[in-house]
Amino acid sequence: MKMVTEKSWDEFRSSGMLWWTNRMLHMFGWAICFDYASFDKEKDAGVIKDVYPARCRFRGFDVNSETKGFKNVSKFLRKNIKQLEQEANE
Repeated sequence: MKMVTEKSWDEFRSSGMLWWTNRMLHMFGWAICFDYASFDKEKDAGVIKDVYPARCRFRGFDVNSETKGFKNVSKFLRKNIKQLEQEANE
C-alpha cells in the first residue's frame, strides 16, 4: 500500500488546504508563503519560484478569503470523502 503520493503546490493551494493551514498557523504568527515568478489572476495560478515558512503579523483572513477558503475545502471534502474514509479505516 502506497503511503505517500506527491502532489503539486497548486493542487494544495486550490484545494483550500493552504488557506486552512495558514489559518491555523496565523494564531502562532507563522505562515507558509509562496513567491511566484509569474501569476495569472484569471486562472488563479502561477509559476512558483519558492515556498517557505515565515513569521508574520497576520492573524486571520478577510471575509472574502474565509468564504472562498471554506468553499474550496468543502469541495475538496465532497470530492474525496469516500477515499478519506477508506484510508482512515485501513
